[in-house]
Formats: sequence, structure tokens, C-alpha cells
Amino acid sequence: QVHLEESGGGLVEAGDSLRLTCTASGDTFSDYAMAWFRQAPGKGRQFVAGISWNGETTSYLDSVEGRFTVSRDNAGSTVYLQMNSLRPEDTADYWCAAARTRAGVPTNPIMFRSEGRRTQVTVSS
Repeated sequence: QVHLEESGGGLVEAGDSLRLTCTASGDTFSDYAMAWFRQAPGKGRQFVAGISWNGETTSYLDSVEGRFTVSRDNAGSTVYLQMNSLRPEDTADYWCAAARTRAGVPTNPIMFRSEGRRTQVTVSS
């Protein structure tokens, strides 16, 4: 089981950018597809972005497509979420998750068995 730790959250204004970083340890990072999830107050979790083990396949929530970019560095066991043009509706707790698969980006959240602790992102209007 891989251990995940996020950093990079904070308070920003609408239109600003933030980069979230998730560092993995404890297992072979390249055996995992990675994803970012979020949960806003009073709402359910959302899949935000995912990336396959080799970075060749990515997937995004429609509302972040074109504004957010997920990437990974297997040598450094790190996955990133670059968030540009942030909107107040992006305010949420964000966390990274890992699914042990080399078959693309899983669409079933159950496959993401390892999750990090949440980091808060607040976007003021």
C-alpha cells in the first residue's frame, strides 16, 4: 500500500493559480494510476483529475478541463495538480489517491484504495 502526502493548498482570489503536490512512499509509484479528488462543504466527493501510471492518459472533470492539469514524476514519486483560473466553486478539500493498475485511469472510485490527508483550497470572489 502506498502512503500519500499532499501539500500546496491555501487561500487565493478568483483567477489565481495554485499547484498541489502529492508525494508517495512505501511502494513502487509507477505501479499506480493516480487521481485527485475534492469535496466541498455539504457536497459529495468529486473526481477532479486522473493520470495513468506512465502519464500518457489523463482524465478530467468537465468543469476543470482546460484550467487544471495533472502530471506526474515517477522518478520523484510525485503527482501534481496545476490549477489555473481558479473559481470560487473550486473551493473544497482536495486529496490525492492511488489505484494499483497500469490499465489507464480507473473510473470506479473504489479502485483508489490509498488516499492522502486532505488539503484545503479556498478561492475568494
